[in-house]
Amino acid sequence: MSLKARLEGGVREALRAGDRVALGAIRLSLSEVKNAEIDKHRPLEDGEIVLVLRSGVKKRHEAIALYRQGNREELAAKEAAEIRVLEAFLPAALDAAALEALVAAAIAESGAASPRDMGKVMKLLVPRVAGRADGAEVSRIVKERLAAS
Repeated sequence: MSLKARLEGGVREALRAGDRVALGAIRLSLSEVKNAEIDKHRPLEDGEIVLVLRSGVKKRHEAIALYRQGNREELAAKEAAEIRVLEAFLPAALDAAALEALVAAAIAESGAASPRDMGKVMKLLVPRVAGRADGAEVSRIVKERLAAS
């Protein structure tokens, strides 16, 4: 079953359960997927939908930080609940050890020896971790590894 179909099924389940938070989060995500499909003039593949969902999760994390700065804990809690809903549709994130192993393999495969070779490593690594790791975290680990070389 495609990820888009799972999201549409999630809308039906949230409607039946009367879960307004889940319903809102999933509907917003589906509209973001539809907008991306319109922009690309074609239906999105599951990997692209994962990126849309990850973007939504990232935006919600940023909103939580802002709400907590403004002492709006109830809004931060709502955003956190929406994150939990969206994460149920996402593939499991890579743990630190698996990510380190992928970085080491990409460095070895690309023959990178210095921080100037970061582009070569990232070109190999990004498709392998797409949707399962934060790009900034991957970049940080690659920089550390190449600086230590």
